Amino acid sequence: MRIPAISRRKALRIAAIGTAAFVVTGSLGTWLMFRSLDGNIRTDTTAARSLAGSDRPPAGPPGTQNILVIGSDDRSAPDGRYGNATPGSVRSDTVMLIHLSERQKRAEVVNIPRDLLVYTPRCKSRSGEWVQEQRTQFNWTFETGGTACTVRTFEKLTNIRADHHMVVDFAGFKKIVNAVGGVEVDLPEAEEDPNVGLDVPAGRQVLRDEDALAYVRARVHVGDGSDANRIRRQHEFLGLLADKVKDKGTLSDPRKLHAILKAATSSLTTDPGLNSVSELYALAEKFREIPEDRIAFRSTPSMIYPEDPNRLITREPQAQQLFAALRTDRRAASRA
Repeated sequence: MRIPAISRRKALRIAAIGTAAFVVTGSLGTWLMFRSLDGNIRTDTTAARSLAGSDRPPAGPPGTQNILVIGSDDRSAPDGRYGNATPGSVRSDTVMLIHLSERQKRAEVVNIPRDLLVYTPRCKSRSGEWVQEQRTQFNWTFETGGTACTVRTFEKLTNIRADHHMVVDFAGFKKIVNAVGGVEVDLPEAEEDPNVGLDVPAGRQVLRDEDALAYVRARVHVGDGSDANRIRRQHEFLGLLADKVKDKGTLSDPRKLHAILKAATSSLTTDPGLNSVSELYALAEKFREIPEDRIAFRSTPSMIYPEDPNRLITREPQAQQLFAALRTDRRAASRA
């Protein structure tokens, strides 16, 4: 199963929205005006301590950076409108690695499919109990063991060290959508997915709030119901959102910009190395130095698991070839 190809320009926009807080500050370059927002960014010291004491892959080549972006998909709304009313039901439906090469010559943005079967390392659960190594789908690791377990499972899968990580509150992103006045979409047909509360008519319309969140979360009852289709829809919507965020009318309006930054920073939890607007701004500057034609978006090569059509496994040797290229800071094959 291959994720549909997208343009380099769209790949840039996707990477941008995946790190929404620092993209806005980097675009404007006036982050000093908003340093009071540092307090909105939550610092995950628990994951930092866990990762500091674990057996991890070696650091990458000098000058490179690997940032793991985790989209936290909270399904525990009291009324069940997010698909599950069970308290604590939180999974990572979107995980991306952003690899910055030496001297920011290029960037690779690699998606890890949520339904990919992986072997997890021994992790401490959210309740404090140890969970032994097991084979499970990737997005369950966040629910079971939180950020540290997700990072360690990613590192076990790829043998790539994540230098930094950030968790983006997926439900919180709707605040950003509202701050820019919504995102316009043009749907060829009406869409309905009761699993996530999606019910929107056909035609051109502006999505806000719960409708926007439901649109990017929909999967089972939309299109072919695949994770690949859900990822494609997210990419398209987030690209449109990134365009709205970077619009001159938005960046020149201090009140609107402050609202976006407030929404973005309040949706972030990071490791101690990225827990300030200044750190995010510095990372944004590195990203902005890379020409658009040197940014590539990829998905981990995968295929349907023969024993369960609802699960994926890595496609070999393509997946290991991609991971090896990232580990050694080589340009990955275009069809990896």
